[in-house]
Amino acid sequence: MPETTRKRSSASKPSLSTGNLPDATIVSCRPSKEALIAEGKQYVAPKFPNPNGRPVEYSEAIADEVCLRLTEGEPLVRICKSEHLPDVSTIYRWLIRFPLFCEMYTRAREEQADTNADEIIAIADEDPKFTEYKDKDGNVVDIKIDSAYVAYQKQRIESRKWTAAKLKPRKYGERIAMEGVDGGAPIGTVDLSTSYLAEVIKNLEMKKRAD
Repeated sequence: MPETTRKRSSASKPSLSTGNLPDATIVSCRPSKEALIAEGKQYVAPKFPNPNGRPVEYSEAIADEVCLRLTEGEPLVRICKSEHLPDVSTIYRWLIRFPLFCEMYTRAREEQADTNADEIIAIADEDPKFTEYKDKDGNVVDIKIDSAYVAYQKQRIESRKWTAAKLKPRKYGERIAMEGVDGGAPIGTVDLSTSYLAEVIKNLEMKKRAD
């Protein structure tokens, strides 16, 4: 019986030239901007992916709405939850790509600080809520302000106070300017933050012990 040998397939690996590459491995590349311009063709910038169906193209109408709602005290995260508006990351990209929008956004943030300051007064002037305490017979024996409501209002005020101080520190921050003689230009600033006051007290105590 003649000896039979099994011939191994001698398929060679594809070379790096695109002519020998299988069809599935051929990658098409988008022409560069310079190449299209050199050929006299119009260059169209690629669009960002839009998986959620939200707008990604810059629009003056959208920019105006975002800035308007910021000035009214609404946070950006809540604004961007509206389905007809872009998400937060798109807004941040617009701030880098469009200087005019960046200027509008900065101004809106400063005005938002003024709105937050006004809201603090409005919250403080709201009518308090009371809790009635009754005995076992159902008779009212005491009426006190609801402590949970007070804590809730305090949280609202503190959050707006903090935001206003960060957005507009010169006006709402914990620093005051000392005026010069006869109302002249400021000659210095005094930091009234808690850390600064604690440091002052500590230095006074150390000085007193040294004396």
